[in-house]
Amino acid sequence: MPETADRKDDHIRIIEEEDVETTGTGFADVELVHEALPEIHRDEIDLSVSLFGRELSAPIVIESMTGGHPNTTKINRALAEAAEETGIAMGVGSQRAGLELDDPDLLESYTVVRDVAPDAVLYGNVGAAQLAEYGVADVERAVEMIDADAMAIHLNFLQEAVQPEGDVDARGCLDGIEAVASDLSVPVVVKETGNGISRETAERLTDAGVDAIDVAGKGGTTWSGIESYRARAVGADRQAAVGERFRAWGVPTAISTLEAAAVHDCVIASGGVRSGLDVAKAIALGARAGGLAKPFLGPAGKGTDAVVDLIETLSMELQTAMFVTGSETVDELRETDYVLLGRTRTYRDERQ
Repeated sequence: MPETADRKDDHIRIIEEEDVETTGTGFADVELVHEALPEIHRDEIDLSVSLFGRELSAPIVIESMTGGHPNTTKINRALAEAAEETGIAMGVGSQRAGLELDDPDLLESYTVVRDVAPDAVLYGNVGAAQLAEYGVADVERAVEMIDADAMAIHLNFLQEAVQPEGDVDARGCLDGIEAVASDLSVPVVVKETGNGISRETAERLTDAGVDAIDVAGKGGTTWSGIESYRARAVGADRQAAVGERFRAWGVPTAISTLEAAAVHDCVIASGGVRSGLDVAKAIALGARAGGLAKPFLGPAGKGTDAVVDLIETLSMELQTAMFVTGSETVDELRETDYVLLGRTRTYRDERQ
């Protein structure tokens, strides 16, 4: 199996077996103000939201996780079937392996998502570091691979810096993003991979014409930590130590959501989102939707029903938060009152 595909399998195994979680999203410092007289009917609350020009039944996104190894086909099938059944959005993992390797079994790990989810909102995924060699035409191939409704371009340079085989040439990425955003046939979302996006970076991306920003902030799965485990396994001890040093690096998700939403009107909040209440808090901070990755991995291994069960739980938690803040729609939730406390408030104040 080629190196890129093996790496995908390594990632899933490490996430399932090792401690690769960090704290510090900032959501614990966000308190929504309770409305004791909501004056709405809970069962008439509208969770629907528009994303990438399509309507979702709820502002929940199954974040890009995997693909590129035959072992990941089962996971993506369960996730996509659940997205189809519940009407939420789903992204695939990096499609680099699918673009570069001629292997039908490997390709199926991506194409399965549209096969089983003909009507779901699905988005593809390529790395910013690969744009120089790909160009717009190759990104279009990634769109066609899964008949994507949108394309994510991921920023993962801390992860690349820790990988023994990482791509650490970050030159020209913004120009590449701008070219893709201008010419691609579908909307473009730029996403981080666990270290957040600052206001200044969000402004540059907005100016580049991207359609959405997925902040993927600090506080959930740490890719620096994942690559640290991989580096140690191949004897790259110095890079393993660097990965450990930087495993809690980044802009906390709550802060990143605030800052990105101040300059772009379509922000997906991910990075340590672990409940429907977290999604509600993210939306109150200005996000359009909330995204989760690792919480879906275990259920995906069990099958579609387990993924659907988690989505329904998240939706009920979100609906409850909307009910007790008097928010009948997601737009109203974006305007609800909240209080910012502790380190997150200090961080915000220091950044203003």
